[in-house]
Amino acid sequence: MELHQFFLYLAIILIAARLFSEIAGRHGVPAVIGELLAGLLIGPSLLGWVSPDATMKLLAEIGIILLLFEVGMDTDLFRLARSGLKPIIVAVVGFLLPFALAYALCRWVFGLDELVALFIGGTLTATSIGITVRVLDDIGRRQSDEAQIVIGAAVLDDILGVLALAFLYQFSVAGQVSLAATGAVGLYIVLFMLLAPFVAKLAGGIIDHYDQHAATPGLLITMALALILLFSWLAHALGAPLIMGGFAAGIALSQHFRFQIMHRLGLPALDRWFAPSPRLAHRLEDQMRPLIHTFAPLFFVMVGVSLDLNAVDWSSARVWMLGGALIAVAFVGKLAAGFFIREPRFNQIAIGLAMIPRGEVGLIFAQLGLTQGILDAETYAALLIVIALTTLAPPFLLKAYYARAAG
Repeated sequence: MELHQFFLYLAIILIAARLFSEIAGRHGVPAVIGELLAGLLIGPSLLGWVSPDATMKLLAEIGIILLLFEVGMDTDLFRLARSGLKPIIVAVVGFLLPFALAYALCRWVFGLDELVALFIGGTLTATSIGITVRVLDDIGRRQSDEAQIVIGAAVLDDILGVLALAFLYQFSVAGQVSLAATGAVGLYIVLFMLLAPFVAKLAGGIIDHYDQHAATPGLLITMALALILLFSWLAHALGAPLIMGGFAAGIALSQHFRFQIMHRLGLPALDRWFAPSPRLAHRLEDQMRPLIHTFAPLFFVMVGVSLDLNAVDWSSARVWMLGGALIAVAFVGKLAAGFFIREPRFNQIAIGLAMIPRGEVGLIFAQLGLTQGILDAETYAALLIVIALTTLAPPFLLKAYYARAAG
């Protein structure tokens, strides 16, 4: 892409994102819906001004990583831990139930090949944590008890999704699956999520120390951004999703995350030097917020741009039959996950609704299946319908659900 063309596309995306999110907000609709609709309007589905170009996708990835950094900073691990096994149960059920239902439907009702059925099942396991968190934020419920369960479950869902993607990719390429290779990816992801926050906490202490004595402004945001990008690279190198790096860095640099590792090693002076001051999180939030508000909407607009509804053969009966059946599975499979934990009925339904959005995660599965020649055009079109509906409908449903409860 020529540089001047890139600037034009970026300007269109930023203006469209702000305009549509503002319109949505003024009509009581979650802002994320406006940004998704902006992507549909300026993308291949309607006007065709912007295409899902690699450069734009790169900026969108930065946006979701920064958004997950903000989510990490707002996440209280101790409060999350008090949820116990609930996020794990929601994640596992929300992963296995749609997978099993979709596989059975495709294999024994529609007679599709085993690998095709596996890929469709994998597509329906996804939960887009970015969309889920943004909706909860838009309706003022991000700090609620049910939101903590959803955030934990959505993070685990991403990890399970990566393992499923690695499993299906091996199966599609080699015709068999190496359990050792899949297990190694899982082990690396777990080790990263356990160790990364502690390493980031130490790095945060060093950044805080030098920021307080810096001769020039901007050290804090520069080094924090570098840390986020470094952790995202490390997450990818270990087989974890890129966004896990931003999430881990956010957890470590938040005001909720405390540890006294140097004190326990008998080095209290070093503990005081390495541990960031309580004011660091507030300074970092103030400086990072404009950056997050600039880049995060790019991600949601690009999700809409990536949904090329013109690729759907709307006259095909098979597309509608398969798409309709999979939509039912996609909604029921995730909604049911909330009922497997002991919570008030209100929270169970809210958790189930919040787990439904597929977004970019479902697109990754579907796109891989298409490029590998596993999915034909009609099957891919049916999946596009499912992904589009499960991305656009849940924000409206959540908004209406909470509004009805408040009324």
